[in-house]
Amino acid sequence: MEFFTTPSNHFLKNKEALHMPQLNNTIEILKILDRTNCGDCGEKTCLAFAAEVFNGRKTLGQCPHIDPETLKKFGGEISTRSTLEEDQQKAFDEMKEKISRIDLCEKAEAVGGECRGPALILKVFGKNVKVAPDGTLSSDIHINPWIALPIFNYILSCGGAPESGTWVPFRELKDGKAWQGLFRRQCETPLKNVADRYTDLFNDMIELFNGKKVDNHYDSDISLALRPLPKIPMLICYWRPEDGLESDLNLFFDPATDQNGGTEMVYYLTAGIAKMFGKIAARHGVSV
Repeated sequence: MEFFTTPSNHFLKNKEALHMPQLNNTIEILKILDRTNCGDCGEKTCLAFAAEVFNGRKTLGQCPHIDPETLKKFGGEISTRSTLEEDQQKAFDEMKEKISRIDLCEKAEAVGGECRGPALILKVFGKNVKVAPDGTLSSDIHINPWIALPIFNYILSCGGAPESGTWVPFRELKDGKAWQGLFRRQCETPLKNVADRYTDLFNDMIELFNGKKVDNHYDSDISLALRPLPKIPMLICYWRPEDGLESDLNLFFDPATDQNGGTEMVYYLTAGIAKMFGKIAARHGVSV
């Protein structure tokens, strides 16, 4: 199912609905659901239900667990549809404009970067990324929108909290439980599928993105630490299939992530990483 493809503009049927807040994309709809993936609406996941609502095939009221006040607030039809690419570009432009209004050098210490003239230099996967005063990003590595948006969000929201040196699963971050189902589906499972089929995945993480092997945590077969952003370390634990058990992959974060970016930023960052490694595997002829 295509979650983000949108039909032509759809207009509200009655004047009363014009005063209702608009839900402009699938993710905005998903955020007002309970994200338990209970299946009571007839869809396998809350994300699938949100996509059906967004595309006009279902209504919010068909979720039996939606709060009545929420339903009343957002019960109108969606007035404006946009593609995922359009949403990303709009968010990118808004973030870039916010970046242009702050002093990047004042942010350098908090975000773990350094100031070079008026520009901010950040280590993204160990590679230098230059953030110009107008928000322009430049680097030797390709920065897709899924990575660019978390970089901007990180600069704007990072509190500079010191790392604890410990690891917790995503669900233990603030609001992590609400995002866990989506995180598992869009981040951990795609990375696991890549790891299952692309045997050089972890070597690429080490060689291309400065990953570091660490002592095997939680009895995993492979434990690898990445640092996608200066104050956002990530631990990847992978278990190979064994004795009839399927493989598994889990991601862990430092508790300070709550102060240095937050759950939503980490979700989008990790989803971008999963897409990036999926494309790397595809370039090597591996279908995932």
